Amino acid sequence: MKKIELLAPAGSFEKAKIAFMYGADAVYCGTPKLSLRSRSELDDDDLEKTINYAHSIGKRVHVAVNIYAWDETYDEIKKQVSELNRLGVDGIIVSDGGVVDIIKKYAPNTEIHISTQANTVSYHTCKFWYNNGAKRIILGRELNKKQIEEIIKNKPDDLDIEIFGHGAICFAYSGRCFLSDFLAGRSGNLGDCAQSCRWAYNVYVEETNNPGNLMPVETDEKGTYIFSSKDLCLINEIPEIINMGVNSLKIEGRLKTEYYLATVINSYRTAIDDYYINPENYNAEKYLKELEKTKTRGLTTFYFNDRNNKDFQDFSGRQYNAEYEFGGKVIEEFDDKVLIEIRNKLSVGDTLELIVPGKIEPIVFNINNLWDVDTLEEIDTVNPGKAEQKVILKIPHHVEKGWIIRRKK
Repeated sequence: MKKIELLAPAGSFEKAKIAFMYGADAVYCGTPKLSLRSRSELDDDDLEKTINYAHSIGKRVHVAVNIYAWDETYDEIKKQVSELNRLGVDGIIVSDGGVVDIIKKYAPNTEIHISTQANTVSYHTCKFWYNNGAKRIILGRELNKKQIEEIIKNKPDDLDIEIFGHGAICFAYSGRCFLSDFLAGRSGNLGDCAQSCRWAYNVYVEETNNPGNLMPVETDEKGTYIFSSKDLCLINEIPEIINMGVNSLKIEGRLKTEYYLATVINSYRTAIDDYYINPENYNAEKYLKELEKTKTRGLTTFYFNDRNNKDFQDFSGRQYNAEYEFGGKVIEEFDDKVLIEIRNKLSVGDTLELIVPGKIEPIVFNINNLWDVDTLEEIDTVNPGKAEQKVILKIPHHVEKGWIIRRKK
């Protein structure tokens, strides 16, 4: 059995390096103006650096051109697809049939990956895309495991299947949504979603005996989060996903921090590797414990186990983690000390956790000393106040450039 690919998001070249460091086999990223995460697109220079770096270490890069394109967009699409062909990208993620035709003409040797935005939920549709040049289908997130198994059994043998395993879920059908366009004039189908499903809404009902009189419906003082979904988490389902023959497991989050990427990718990497080594004793508890340290919303398996599941709404509107936060990133190790770039306030006495690639248990230690970078004098606290704020401390473990540190609040 070919090992399942772990596919991670890369909202920048630096995030791509973090993703590969923590175990991603491939990354996916956006193109200028033409993907569905316009705030995390890479320019051509960063795309080239990401692709060259990935290929130098035997990894892959998939690039999204997955907007639903208007006619006036096609000149830009032709230009971008030609550039991706020149750069040697491994796959282009696409939703629109017209864009598929452009890829076949301007990047004929590049794999075509059909985006989840295309709402593929049957093997009949898989065959349609395969007959039109697709190498991979990213299935709609509305499917359950029995439906996925049925698709895999009936698809062409050389057609790859990719599913989402972790991350945010759109309220709309596979993310095809007009809510943001209607409320904010920002189209999610053109890469500029305002995430309207995460807003608090006031809901009113009309009194039966008093037409025209509206009574508010509220859950608490924050309002009612009627569209906000929990985050998908299929760490418990890794054995089933692998055994049913899924080719690629995808993590969502091009807008997420390097800390989020390190934790989530490392958790899924170690889980997948541990299952292949010892499938009889797979236990997701330790991986879930790590994932809980990054979560900003509740976690759900969505429809994977049960098409009738209703437990996937996050009515709290929660957007933070009460226990852990991004501490910093290793810049350099020298003598017995480490230079780190901080992301939040650090003080002597704080408890930190070093996330080690390939190991699920972090290295836990306390800050006993901090040294100012410029004066080398001991200090008690350092605050993020300027760009790339750095500090020196001791870490009781070998470190490498780019490793991520979390802080226990």
